[in-house]
Amino acid sequence: MTKLLFVLLAASTAFAADDPWGKVKDLKSGTELRIYKKGTAQPILAKSDEVTEDNLIVVVKNEQIAIAKDLVDRIDYRPNKDSRITTETKSKQTDPDPIPGPPGHVSAVPGTSTSTSVGIGSKPDFELIYKRPGAPPKK
Repeated sequence: MTKLLFVLLAASTAFAADDPWGKVKDLKSGTELRIYKKGTAQPILAKSDEVTEDNLIVVVKNEQIAIAKDLVDRIDYRPNKDSRITTETKSKQTDPDPIPGPPGHVSAVPGTSTSTSVGIGSKPDFELIYKRPGAPPKK
């Protein structure tokens, strides 16, 4: 009985891994998408909202639209990596002057200087997440 349960669980996991629409369902709401529809050359740039078995619901310029799954040729998404902002802080310590200066002249004293730089990187590139499966070959 346990072996049968294990085999069924493994088979369902393998089937879910092969389901490309399942990957689209796993996207977080607000993910940037580039959607290619059948018969159009220009992709739709949108943010994901909700994914059902038959529709992809997205937000385009503050307007929510539903796109039927069978009209979608391909979907690319922009991975939401960690922050694009990088900061780097450098500290430098100065030692006192070992040779005393002439009388009436102040010699160097120990100190610390710190500098911080902030950089803003570019957005990550789009990656393919869904491509409509081709029709099965005719026999």
